[in-house]
Amino acid sequence: MTITQEATSWLSPPSIPLSPAPVTGQKAPSCPQLPQPAENGKPTVISFLRHCGCPAAFFNLRAAAEEHPEINFVAVSHSDRPSTEKWVEAVGGAGKVDGNPVRVVVDAERKVYAQWGLGITSWGHVLNPSGLVSIWKLGRERGIWNRPTESGSRWQLSGNWAVDAQGVVRWGGAVERVDELMDVGEAVECVRG
Repeated sequence: MTITQEATSWLSPPSIPLSPAPVTGQKAPSCPQLPQPAENGKPTVISFLRHCGCPAAFFNLRAAAEEHPEINFVAVSHSDRPSTEKWVEAVGGAGKVDGNPVRVVVDAERKVYAQWGLGITSWGHVLNPSGLVSIWKLGRERGIWNRPTESGSRWQLSGNWAVDAQGVVRWGGAVERVDELMDVGEAVECVRG
């Protein structure tokens, strides 16, 4: 990682056309990059990462995947493939290969993000003082610190959804603040049969 790469993560990416974000009770957007329930008959919990560098959401997703093999867990990254793979390895990997690892989807062009209504955030979202304090506290209390960002943008909006085995959204939406973490337990409860 170079200083230029880290500085570039603070540049806003170009805007892209967005679809409306899916809401509870609606069919989830269909795209080949994400596993569909028909693929293996399992519900799916999806976390769209803000950027590769912020590991808290990924840690929670991985822990849930190990606990709930009856559910698909997916993390979507808009960083490029080499940076995403390096970051996943740096934060301990996607989980046990013989268990239920988190499937990591690379969406460097942000097309999947756009299908789920996730565009660019504002200064108030990224640099919210109370959000930044919460992130600092997470590091102090749990040892979870942001890592350098080699590709992608800190301005990308993140979101989390839970989709049942029939492909219907049962929980989730875009995050409201930079420090908002997915309530994985709630997501799991919403899609368990």
